[in-house]
Amino acid sequence: MTNLVKRAQKGDADAFAQLVQSQMQNMYKAARAIVRNDEDAADAISETILACWEKIGQLRKTEYFRTWMTKILINNCNDILRKRKMLCYGDEMQEPSVKSEEYNNVEWMEVLQGMDERYRLVMVLYYVNGLNTVQISDVLQMPASTVRTRLARGREQIASVYGDFGKRSHEVDMGIGENGGRYENI
Repeated sequence: MTNLVKRAQKGDADAFAQLVQSQMQNMYKAARAIVRNDEDAADAISETILACWEKIGQLRKTEYFRTWMTKILINNCNDILRKRKMLCYGDEMQEPSVKSEEYNNVEWMEVLQGMDERYRLVMVLYYVNGLNTVQISDVLQMPASTVRTRLARGREQIASVYGDFGKRSHEVDMGIGENGGRYENI
């Protein structure tokens, strides 16, 4: 990747296209988790690609291309959210429940949709984009300890919602009734 970044910094459009293509799925998942719809995610990604192309010469350390691009993407997503709020005059906008066929794990998206925003973004960057806590700390400009706390709380939030479901289905499989008594399957 470092070689592609260096070539892109020298104006090689093909190298830049390869870089963008290698990060496209991660960008989509992160943007979709933040803005919660495909159209705004596509807009954020487009703006990010353009900004990265225009400013790639400003990237000092080529090994941080992915983190740098993710930071730009998050800023573009936040800009879209601010514009959306301005258009709605503070009212919440009802979004249609659109499920993208491109997104491989619909259940994961549903889990993320019900999660608090500050935990959702950290969870996406960690689990979907594969960034470590130090990289997330840099992207979100917060201490790494805060990132670790948000990851832990995000996991707790998921466990609180889905933990009981898993326990109940296990009890049914084992033939255990609500009061701990066993029952026979008919």
